[in-house]
Amino acid sequence: MTVDTKRPFPKVGNLAPAFSLLNQAGNKVALKDSKGNAHVVLYFYPKAMTPGCTVQACGLRDTQQELAKLDAVAIGISPDPSARLAKFEEKHALNFPLLSDEDHAVADAYGAWGLKKFMGKEYMGILRTTFIIDKQGRLAHVMDKVKTKSHHDDVLALLAELDA
Repeated sequence: MTVDTKRPFPKVGNLAPAFSLLNQAGNKVALKDSKGNAHVVLYFYPKAMTPGCTVQACGLRDTQQELAKLDAVAIGISPDPSARLAKFEEKHALNFPLLSDEDHAVADAYGAWGLKKFMGKEYMGILRTTFIIDKQGRLAHVMDKVKTKSHHDDVLALLAELDA
């Protein structure tokens, strides 16, 4: 018996999978809330308060003005509970929604849940992936080779191309 270790990403050009999850304050946030208003930078990260995830989140925090100029908002999703996300937000003064996907259903829908390898061990987890969703709710780009240190710059470059 083989185990499906990773779902394919949604197809660019198709509607992005809908979701409604609790944020760090315990409030529901849905993708449809952004439809027509802004591009969405939806990024999946493995675990709040780890070094790579902190670098990635702080990069997006520090580029909020540039994202706003490109008519975009950032949303982070991890399997962390809302309480841990609240601590992450507070500790690093994060200025965008962090959503709790504890059962990884949204990560599954986006193909961002799969087999990982670390120190010789294999396990299922979040695959660090970013999706750029246009104002109509359609998937415009998938970034599956994310570098945490330059993620924010890579996102800004992609968004500038969309608006060009």
